[in-house]
Amino acid sequence: MTRPHAWEAAYPPGLRWDFAPPGGTLLDLLAESAAAYPDRVFLEYQAQKITYAEFAGFVDSAAAGLLRLGLETGETIALYLPNSPYHPVSFFAVLKAGGVVVHLSPLDAERELIHKLHDSGATTLITTNLPPMLPVALKLLAGGHITRLIVGDDTEFGATPALPIPAEAVDFSDLLNAPAPKAWPAVVAGDTAVLQYTGGTTGAPKGAIHTHATLRAATGIYHQFYTAQSEPAGAERVIAVLPFFHIYGLVVILLWQLHRGATLLLHLRFEPAAILKAIETRGATYFPGVPTMWIALAAIPGIENRDFSSLRQLSSGGAPLPPEVARRFQALAGRRIGGGWGMTETAAAGTSHLMMGAFNPESVGVPLPGVEVRIIDLADPYTVVGPGERGEIAVRGPNLFKGYWRGAEEPFVDGFFLTGDIGMLDALGMLHIVDRKKDMILSGGFNVYPTTIEAAIYEHEAVEECIVIGVPDAYRGQAAKAFIKLREGAEAFTLEALRAFLGNKLGRHELPAALEFREALPKTPVGKLSKKALKQEVLF
Repeated sequence: MTRPHAWEAAYPPGLRWDFAPPGGTLLDLLAESAAAYPDRVFLEYQAQKITYAEFAGFVDSAAAGLLRLGLETGETIALYLPNSPYHPVSFFAVLKAGGVVVHLSPLDAERELIHKLHDSGATTLITTNLPPMLPVALKLLAGGHITRLIVGDDTEFGATPALPIPAEAVDFSDLLNAPAPKAWPAVVAGDTAVLQYTGGTTGAPKGAIHTHATLRAATGIYHQFYTAQSEPAGAERVIAVLPFFHIYGLVVILLWQLHRGATLLLHLRFEPAAILKAIETRGATYFPGVPTMWIALAAIPGIENRDFSSLRQLSSGGAPLPPEVARRFQALAGRRIGGGWGMTETAAAGTSHLMMGAFNPESVGVPLPGVEVRIIDLADPYTVVGPGERGEIAVRGPNLFKGYWRGAEEPFVDGFFLTGDIGMLDALGMLHIVDRKKDMILSGGFNVYPTTIEAAIYEHEAVEECIVIGVPDAYRGQAAKAFIKLREGAEAFTLEALRAFLGNKLGRHELPAALEFREALPKTPVGKLSKKALKQEVLF
C-alpha cells in the first residue's frame, strides 16, 4: 500500500494517520464522560475529591447562576484562575451558558490583562480569593476595565491561605443556588468556545479563535495517537501542574484526560518536592511538563535514587526539550520522555514522539493523526522544499484555529498556516525545529539558529539552563550571546572555555561571542524560558 505521507511509515502497527473528527461540542464531551465514569474521581485538590458526576452537577449549577446574572449567548467571559477546581467548573459553565471563554494568565502584567479584556470585549471576570490574584482583579474592577467580578473562595477546598471575598464582588457559591433554566442555550460544534491569546511575540497578543469543533478535534487526535500505542491499564492519575489557561494544559491535560476518564491531581504551582511526592506516594501515572520542569527535577540531589515506577507516560511540551536533558532524565526514569511541537493556533496538537519504534531525540517527533506538515521556502511560501531542507513550517488539520479575533491578519497559504517556526522534515518524516523565524541570528552573512547553540551548551555538565540570543556586533552585524544558569555547586567558566567545549559541536560562525552567568533566567507564565523577556531587557 502506498502511504501518502513519509511519516506514516514510522507509525507502529495499529496507529493510523487517517483521522475522523469526533464531532459534537465540548459539552457533549463532558456529558459522555460523566455518563461513562460517574463515580470515578475527576479532580483531587487539597483535601477534596470531586467525582465526574459531581463535577457535571457543579457545572450545571454554575451555568444556571451565570444565566441568572444575565449572561448573553456569545458573550465573552474572562477566567483569571489557577489550577484549582474553579477553573474547570467555570470553563464548562461559561460554555454551557452559551458564552465564550477568554483565558487570562495569573502572571500577566496589568497592561497585558487590560489589553486582553478590552480586545476580547470581556466585562465579567471570574477569579479566586488567592492573595496574588484578588487584589489585581479588584484593581481591574476599580479601573473600569470590567463591570462584574465573580470570586470563588479557595478555602472551600482546604487550608489554602486566602483573602475575604469583598462586598463589591459576586460570591461564586451564590451562582450554585440558581434554578436550572427551562432550556439551555443552543450550542453547536462550530460555535466559538475559546479566545486563546498568543504570547505576543510579534507585538500585542492576538486572540486565536477556537471552536468546540477544533478543540474536540485536538482532543481526539491525542486520544487516537496514544491509545493506539498502549494497552488500557486502568484509570490514569495525571499530574495537573501545567496551567489550564495555556493551550497545552487545556487540551492535553484538562480536555484529553476528561475524555479518557482520568483523575487530575491539581497543583497550583510547580514545586519539585510536591511533584516527586505525587509520583512516589500518590500513584501518578502520567506527568506532562515543560522543559524547565524536567531540568529542575533532573538537578535535584539524589534524584537517581527516587522511585518513578508508577509513571507509565512522561511528556514535555511548550518548547523544544534539549536532547541532552531528555537523555539525562530518560536515564533516571527509565522511560522515554514523549514530547512534540504545537502552537496556540493548532490547539497544541502538531507533532509528537512515538511511544514505541522509531525515535530521534533531536527531533520533535512525527505529525499527529490528521495533521499535515510541510516545509516551505523562506522566500516563497508556495514552494515546498524537500526532506532535509530547512524552511518555514506550515501546518493544517481539523484542529487548526479559525483565525484571529477582530480580523487580525493571519498567514495562510493553500489552507496551511505559516507558523513562523523554521524546521525541516527528515527522511522518516520526523520534524526538526531549527528556530523561530524572528529569533534567527544573521551573523556575517550566515543564518545562525539559537536553539542549535543551546542544545550544544546543554551538553556541558555545569549548565542547568541557558538562553542564546543575537546581540549587535560591529563586525558581524549580529553575534550569539549565551546566558547561563549554572547547576548548584558548579563553577563558572570563561567564554574561551565554553567556545573550546563547543568547538567540535558547532561551526565557527555559531560559536557564542559573549557569555553571561545569571542566578535565574526569565520565564513565561507557563515556565518556558523566555527569549522575548531577555531581549527586551538586554536590547531595548
